[in-house]
Amino acid sequence: MLEVKGLHKRYRGLSAIQDVSFRIQPGEIVGYVGPNGSGKSTTVKIVTGLLEPTEGQVLFNGQSIHRDLAAYRAAFGYVPEEAQVYTHLSGLEYLQLVGRLRNMPEPLIEQKANRLLSLLSLESWRHSPISLYSKGMKQRVLIAASLIHDPALLIFDEPLSGLDVVTARLFKDLIQQLALQGKAILYISHVLEVVELVCHRVIVIAKGKILADAPPADLKSSLQLANLESVFAQLVQQQDTQSIARDLVATMAVQHA
Repeated sequence: MLEVKGLHKRYRGLSAIQDVSFRIQPGEIVGYVGPNGSGKSTTVKIVTGLLEPTEGQVLFNGQSIHRDLAAYRAAFGYVPEEAQVYTHLSGLEYLQLVGRLRNMPEPLIEQKANRLLSLLSLESWRHSPISLYSKGMKQRVLIAASLIHDPALLIFDEPLSGLDVVTARLFKDLIQQLALQGKAILYISHVLEVVELVCHRVIVIAKGKILADAPPADLKSSLQLANLESVFAQLVQQQDTQSIARDLVATMAVQHA
């Protein structure tokens, strides 16, 4: 369904990503993880059509996304890392706007928007301006907006940000149900425990290059490590965090220069 082929992106000669390639098939949840500055955001901007690569291409159902970018954007749902919404609108008005931009019939927009808000525990807030919503509530509106047009591809960038424990658990169950319905899902997150739990494959990127692309169990087995967090630390050559933490505490305790 989605194929990323040989992506490179350079800014004034500096490479943000180099030769990034992967595929996501229908019904597959693929985790995309890496440290800050690794190239995750650049990849996502290219995959969503917000940024053009220096080299390489993104294919959707075998066709370049730039052949008909509007049609491609209508086929995916996206929850961005930052919950940026039109805060003067109510939750219902925001979903109505999204539905109209997706060219959905008005009766269907009303039906689905109200149902989604109810299922995400926002029914009593549906007429209130989003400026009054908490961060987690805004995130739930974005999740609803990504689902309303029944897209074939879903891109979730740190979707658990601001969510309470109950809603976070609901979201984990949701993406598994979406995969069972044949949706292709790209899941970007720093919460490796969740990535390990829900993703069929995990792609690890660091310094703009893909270091691994395999099921979590295979990564743990090949490196003989107990969990994905340990795999990640070894692959990206993470610093000794315990030692750094001790040094931070020791520095904090210094009283005199």
